Amino acid sequence: MKQTVDTQKALKQQQNEIDDYTIYSMLARSEKHEANREIFRKIAKEEQGHYAYLRSFTQKELRPRSFVVLFYLLLSKILGVSFTLKFLENREEGAKQFYKELIEIDPKANDIYEQEMHHEIELIDMLHDKKLLYAGAIVLGMNDALVELTGTLSGLALAFEKSSVVGVTGLIMGIAASLSMAGSAYLESKETPNGDISAMTYSLYTGISYIITTALLVLPFFLFDAIYMSIFWMFCAALAAIFAYNFYISVAKELAFWKRVREMSYITFGVALISFGIGYVVKHYFGIEI
Repeated sequence: MKQTVDTQKALKQQQNEIDDYTIYSMLARSEKHEANREIFRKIAKEEQGHYAYLRSFTQKELRPRSFVVLFYLLLSKILGVSFTLKFLENREEGAKQFYKELIEIDPKANDIYEQEMHHEIELIDMLHDKKLLYAGAIVLGMNDALVELTGTLSGLALAFEKSSVVGVTGLIMGIAASLSMAGSAYLESKETPNGDISAMTYSLYTGISYIITTALLVLPFFLFDAIYMSIFWMFCAALAAIFAYNFYISVAKELAFWKRVREMSYITFGVALISFGIGYVVKHYFGIEI
């Protein structure tokens, strides 16, 4: 018995194809980097071809969903095109299976399957993405803040016992450290020049990521009077920051998510545990308590 195309699945994938075509076309029109523009045009042309192919089965014309297009265009402005487009390409788990099933009905679908699963990702890997170039600066500021501040705040929490004192002390130290980190990042970038990276922008990414991480970590100490509740929510904030950053970088650079989360967590919470012990010693053996 001859197999037939599942119309509902075909329509769903056809809708994704016209959405993707529109997104890539709009990115091509707004992109200033010529090489990126050419890549966007190539992928847009492929997506248009996929849409036309599926239309031959469904016999329906579809319009792009404005809210989907606007969402991904906004995401590309905030998080960069590499993350956004890889997230876009990976969002539909059923696409791979759909095209594999379609090959059994029409062998022509094999070319589209190869484009969807391999060619488009290879093209995205060739993109010149400035935000991704500065990912090193972000992890430098964020990782240092996580390690230093969780350790410092844990130690201070046991020594001082007053949440507000710990919060103010941590905030002052975090701001001072962010300025120091930004300056060091600037000098580091100047020492190892890269034509695609501005030393000033690199230092700003480092300093700002440090300050944002500091704000997340000290906030619980201003919200809760109970010191142990503040410590608990500080660790929750640190874990959320670790997950958020590694989700971004694992999608944008196709790196192992859980491995990176474990590594950052071990370092961050290991230092915090040691500092907590130091705070305990200071409190009970030196009699310092505020």
